[in-house]
Amino acid sequence: MQDMKNYLDYDAVGLAQLVKTGEATPLELVEAAIARIEKVNERVNAVIHPMFESARAAAQGPLPEGPFTGVPFLVKDLLASVKGEPLAMGSKLMKEFVPTYDSEMVRRIRQAGFILIGKTNTPEFGLPPTTEPLAFGPTRNPWDLGCTSGGSSGGSAAAVAAGMVPAAHGNDGGGSIRIPAACCGVFGMKPTRGRFTLAPELGDYLSGFVVQGVLTRSVRDSAYWYDAIGGPALGDPYFPPTPKEPYAQSSTQDPGPLRIGFTSTPPLGGDASADSQAGVAATVKMLQGLGHHVEEKDISIDPGFFMENFVPIWTSGVAQSFDMIAQVRGTPVTANEVEPFTWALYEVGRSQSAANYLRAVQQCQLLSRTIAELFSSMDVWLTPTLGQPPLALGALDYVPEDPMRAFVRGKDFVPFTALCNVTGQPAMSVPLYWNGDGLPMGSHFVGRYGDEKTLFQLAAQLEKAHSWHQRRPPLDR
Repeated sequence: MQDMKNYLDYDAVGLAQLVKTGEATPLELVEAAIARIEKVNERVNAVIHPMFESARAAAQGPLPEGPFTGVPFLVKDLLASVKGEPLAMGSKLMKEFVPTYDSEMVRRIRQAGFILIGKTNTPEFGLPPTTEPLAFGPTRNPWDLGCTSGGSSGGSAAAVAAGMVPAAHGNDGGGSIRIPAACCGVFGMKPTRGRFTLAPELGDYLSGFVVQGVLTRSVRDSAYWYDAIGGPALGDPYFPPTPKEPYAQSSTQDPGPLRIGFTSTPPLGGDASADSQAGVAATVKMLQGLGHHVEEKDISIDPGFFMENFVPIWTSGVAQSFDMIAQVRGTPVTANEVEPFTWALYEVGRSQSAANYLRAVQQCQLLSRTIAELFSSMDVWLTPTLGQPPLALGALDYVPEDPMRAFVRGKDFVPFTALCNVTGQPAMSVPLYWNGDGLPMGSHFVGRYGDEKTLFQLAAQLEKAHSWHQRRPPLDR
């Protein structure tokens, strides 16, 4: 590895190839990543827990032979236990918690050859769509340090956009991979429900709303990651159809002409910003130029119906988490130990009855069938990822008289992503559009249940036609 510029020019697959051919050593890559983090993290605040010394030790080998051998990697500080390292989940409540084992996700990441060099910032328990936890401070958007990096995988997205690592772990319970991918101008796909395991802690979480995933600069990095990390663990409650060929292989194939529906209208009502509409219009033009059949297709869902079924499931997860924490430590969680927004969600969650929860699950399953039927007439559905450009830091802060402000305000900011967490469909944010202020917005593509293959093929085609790698945040200017 000649210099830092070389490190920034490669994706994860490319760095692994350098190690394989002897052009770089794992230790050189680790040192390049550490140097980059030390250069820009003070401004961005993406990495909250460095693991530099253990990474240097791991780089000395031996390392597993995998598709990413020797490549530095960051793990989101949520739903990923790393043995001997803190798992704070963005909360002062959990700052002293240190797991004694690797989760199955982390074990597979290591087995793929990655070297863990740190953990990334997340909002408290991953709840709001911005990464500004009181416990660790805000993660800033590399494109504009006064703006949000999105949430809840904002630390991971910002780290990838800033060139700290080419790929970083994320998870998604309402848009938490796709929202920060859009805000930070990187690629992020939410997988089909069950594609990645949550073992050993969980079979599923929030009735399958929550999934694991990754944020990358290149499409092929995500495809290789899916091949290396995907698959059920023993005892998982369900798993989508296994792909007939590796995604790394199928993503290199032309998708052929696809039937693509599009809309700029949020499915739950309201209006997207002019920037969001412009992003979809520009993306439609690209798709037509590539030979796809594109036509406008709105999907309208009664917002009252959606919220009365989404909220009981989502908030019950907060109540369940607090009950688990209380059981482990022997004392209940109190309001002064968490942020007001988190406590407000907990109070809503603990008021739900078991019957109401099961009713909400049933209604969400009914909605999933309805949406699935709409995909009989289209292969992919295009929307904006964001309803508005990346918000200024602090825009979702609570006010004492309204601790739920982040939830209400967030619905206008991210009105498109949560639907796919309910239906379990794969969806991706592709960095195809920057607004007049130089902020990335993201184009959101939804696929059929189990059909990441088509999304990867389309993303790779768009990447080739409209390479976003040439655009870099202004951190080094």
